Parts: sequence; C-alpha cells; structure tokens
Amino acid sequence: METGIIYQTSLIAAFVAGMVALFAPCCITFLLPAYLGSVFKEKEKVILMTLVFGAGIFVVLLPAVLGIAALSQALFVYHDPLYIIGALVMLITAVVTLLGIKLPMPKLPGTNPQKTDVLSIFSLGIMSGITSACCAPVLIGILTLTFLSPNYFGALTIGGMYVLGMVTPLLLISIFLAGKMPAVAILRKNLATIKLMGREFHILTSNLIASFIFFVTGWLILVLTLSGRLKMADVTGFTKTIQGAGSFANGYVGNNLGLNIAFALGIIGFFYWLSKKV
Repeated sequence: METGIIYQTSLIAAFVAGMVALFAPCCITFLLPAYLGSVFKEKEKVILMTLVFGAGIFVVLLPAVLGIAALSQALFVYHDPLYIIGALVMLITAVVTLLGIKLPMPKLPGTNPQKTDVLSIFSLGIMSGITSACCAPVLIGILTLTFLSPNYFGALTIGGMYVLGMVTPLLLISIFLAGKMPAVAILRKNLATIKLMGREFHILTSNLIASFIFFVTGWLILVLTLSGRLKMADVTGFTKTIQGAGSFANGYVGNNLGLNIAFALGIIGFFYWLSKKV
C-alpha cells in the first residue's frame, strides 16, 4: 500500500520542506529574532512560550493550507505594507518589553495572575506567521504541497506537517534553554528604574536584551522594506530550494506508508513528552 492513496506528498517530506522554509531569508529575518526576543522576555517558561508562539504561526498559515485563495492572494499583494506593520509591531514591542509591561489576560476568579505574557507572545507568533506567509518561498512551498493532496484531510495534515517543520527548530531551542535561563542571575539583575506617569518600571537585563533584539530587527525590516531590498522577487530562488528538499525526501520515503505512520506517531509522542515538561 502506498501513501499516494492518501497523500501525493509524504508527511516526512512536508516536514523537511518546512524546516528548510524556516531559513528562507524573508522568513528568518522576522521570525527568528521575534522568537529569540520572546525567549529573553519570558525566560522562565521557555517551552510554554514557544508553543504559544508556534500556535500564532499556525493560526495564520493553516488558512492558506486549507485553500483560502483570497488570503493567499492578499498576502502576496500587500507584502510591503504587512512587513512595515510587522516592523512597527516589533518597535512597539521593544518599548513595552524594556519597561516590563505585560498585556492583561482574562483569568478565572481566584486564580493567580499569569506571569507569562501569553497575549503578546501569541501576537508576535501571529505577526511572524503573517510575515512568513508574505514570503514567496514559504507560501508557494506550502501551497505546492497541499494542492497536490487529493482531499481535504490530506491537505490539512500535509500543511500541518509543513508548518510544524518550521516550528520544530524553535522547539528544540526551547528544550535546550528550558530551566537554564532562570538560573543565570545576571538576567534578573535590575539595571535601572524609570518613573513614568506615577509608575515605576524596573529595567532588567533580560528585558534590555529582548528589547534590543526587537528594536534592531524592527528597524532593519522597516529600512529594508522601504528601500525595496525585501522584495518577494529577490528570494524566489529559495522557492526551488524548499521544493527540492521536499521532492528529495519524498523520493526516498514517499511510498513507505509504515515509515510515515511511525513518523506521525513519533510527533504525537514528542508533543506528549513536551506537555509533561510544560
């Protein structure tokens, strides 16, 4: 029995293509700095923060996976405005992070306030998903794979594996950093106290690092976009790299249903293990 009965592209091939897509110039320019800034911003719950960040990316990319053509077309047409908005979000986040401001989150009566700034991290994930989807290689790569799927379920799982491939390197980083960052005393050091509008804001080393990452990234994206150096046409060559990686993997594992099922079960087991760590 071949996977072609269910998929034209194997789950492993989609996952590999997604991992390669993460390193597309227009994708990693925003996504990786946004993630690294979030790591320093929320240093105590790195794995949970990474899952929230990844969920924001999924929210944006999965509609394109499911064939919402209007969204896909809009992402291409409004590439530059979306990148400019993303840059401005990063600059605002730099200020908010520096001051240690956490966005309010709804909570049940009697529960402790949520220390992790879930809302801002999820928003950064959404913004990273939008800028990634505006990147021609990333979007074309995912649409190519899902359009080959013979049914809705196939498109959903293939697309999901593609996006998961993009997020997995971030999850591996979070596993490595989990438990290590809170132990670094210098990250918790209070460098200064700023008084604004009757309130005191403590500038921690970790917040300063995160703010610096957000500010530099936002400024660079804004300058590069306005100067035309982040045009979609400039990175179309990377599209062939993503498609080639998927085709190469598919050539070896595309017809092995057992291996693909084992891979899917391994992914489920991995997330079960992560849930225990969280």
